Amino acid sequence: MNVMTPELMSAQQCLRATFGFEAFRSGQDEVVAAILGGRDVLAVMPTGSGKSLCYQLPALVRDGLTVVVSPLIALMRNQVAQLRGYGIAAAALNSANDAAENRAVLDQIGRGDLRLVYVAPERLVKADTLELLKRAKVALLAVDEAHCISQWGHDFRPEYAALGAVQAELGGVQTAAFTATADAATRSDIQAKLFAGQPAIFVHGFDRPNLRLAMQAKNASRNQLSDFILAHAGQSGIVYCASRRGTEALAADLRALGVNALAYHAGMDKADRARHQDSFLQEDGIVVVATVAFGMGIDKPDVRFVVHADMPSNIESYYQEIGRAGRDGLPADTLTFYGMGDIRLRRMQIDDADTSDEQKRVDRQRLNALVALCESPRCRRQTLLAYFGETAEPCGNCDVCCDGAQVVDGTIAAQKAMSAILRTGQRFGTEHLTNILRGEESEAVAKFGHQRLPTFGVGKEYDKQEWRSIFRQLYAAGLISLDITGYGTWTMTEAGRRVLKGAAKMELRIDTLKPATRKKARAAQKAANAAALADGGQGDAALFEALRKRRSELARAQGVAAYVVFADKTLIDMARRKPQTAAEMSTVHGVGEAKLRQYGEIFLDTIRQHAVGSA
Repeated sequence: MNVMTPELMSAQQCLRATFGFEAFRSGQDEVVAAILGGRDVLAVMPTGSGKSLCYQLPALVRDGLTVVVSPLIALMRNQVAQLRGYGIAAAALNSANDAAENRAVLDQIGRGDLRLVYVAPERLVKADTLELLKRAKVALLAVDEAHCISQWGHDFRPEYAALGAVQAELGGVQTAAFTATADAATRSDIQAKLFAGQPAIFVHGFDRPNLRLAMQAKNASRNQLSDFILAHAGQSGIVYCASRRGTEALAADLRALGVNALAYHAGMDKADRARHQDSFLQEDGIVVVATVAFGMGIDKPDVRFVVHADMPSNIESYYQEIGRAGRDGLPADTLTFYGMGDIRLRRMQIDDADTSDEQKRVDRQRLNALVALCESPRCRRQTLLAYFGETAEPCGNCDVCCDGAQVVDGTIAAQKAMSAILRTGQRFGTEHLTNILRGEESEAVAKFGHQRLPTFGVGKEYDKQEWRSIFRQLYAAGLISLDITGYGTWTMTEAGRRVLKGAAKMELRIDTLKPATRKKARAAQKAANAAALADGGQGDAALFEALRKRRSELARAQGVAAYVVFADKTLIDMARRKPQTAAEMSTVHGVGEAKLRQYGEIFLDTIRQHAVGSA
């Protein structure tokens, strides 16, 4: 419990008056309190938990300028538009502005007119920008997507590595770093590279309970995918493909089925990319079929599903990409397809990458962790959170929990594998241990004399591919632990020791989840969508659609993302409450004072017209 200081009380009042939120979300108040208390902060918070508010609120209740380092121009543009919609003096300094716009922003900084300025890291390190900021009264350096700082982060950006020097150039200015995706190795690297001293570290968990997690082995995957998309008719979604050609072909296939699908990849004309992105942000019911070039800058809160038509590159990328669904906290679906071809492709990409051997080792382990997640017979959420060092009960909101998986007693196989791990001193990886178990005298086995171990040759009943799967499943079950930043060596956990001693059993998955028939799968998905709608408390669905239509019209007219006008959660609350006066509208979630002045009467009019039409 945080002491309610005058500054924190001011932040809470600002939360209601400016942003229209009644209370802090879980974890926000302690991060805001630490920043207001003058501490440096490293915060790992799930997507959709309100990270931006953690530095925006201090910027509003304290004097001085907050400099926000943001990796993508599209993200800056939308966040600045959103802040201005709340009546906050904010601007962005980037290469998408023309020279006159950037000069105007620099003048505003010089005069002290801004509360927040968003800057790309490339612009921030320029001598003239730094000189101006040194003269300005910078109160806080806020680093968004901070995992880009770390060589272990899945989106490492070399230009982010200079931010520690920038922080020092600005006189050791108070610094707050935020990310949704950082394991222990990445957090340690961020801390070492960005902070001179010890920051306050907040790790608020990685769970996104509103996301339904599902994975399917590829089996007529185009049919599987189209059934899923058609069951989400009228909803906004993202489909990720591994190749540019794949995005174009799949988008065309979906359009032939009547889906409003748009392709997006780095090889497209820049104007086409921008137009497709703006359509996705400003309109409802659009499905973007994209490579991973589409993502980090997208902060659309009402994405109702994310599909991976091909397996992601690693477990952190998977977590980051599914995190683009359901940022408004309402139910959302994720579905990932995978096959041996995907696994081979991802391994080849790692091997062919122009990276160090050390980085390749890390990347291989992260890929293996994702494959383990695909093959695990236990709750997806338990397996995913275990990777980030968290424990959880079975979630009841994933395909394994809901549909089950075909398993057999794998205790003996597990004991053989873990015995090999222990007898070799917990210093070796999968391939060496597999050779021992299968009785194959490789050069390394002979070098260490491991052909003389009692476990040599005890696992001939499984081939190499099966043993690799067994090791991945043991990892997914938490029986063995992987040294991600080392050489892929396995060590045994306490849970593993219980299985080895016979005090607990281990189940192995021998199948991949079999997709239901197309008709049955689509019916089940539609039923799940209807249940999600009820959980969202949407109330009058027809009124909600009328409000969405009015929002889209306003967004297009203003050239901003739809959520800059109002988020889905706000429209859902309007449809439920049906306010009739400005005073009643001011109590709706997400309607602050500036939004009430700008949009209140417009949406009240929509509600009144709907009431007349429904009478």
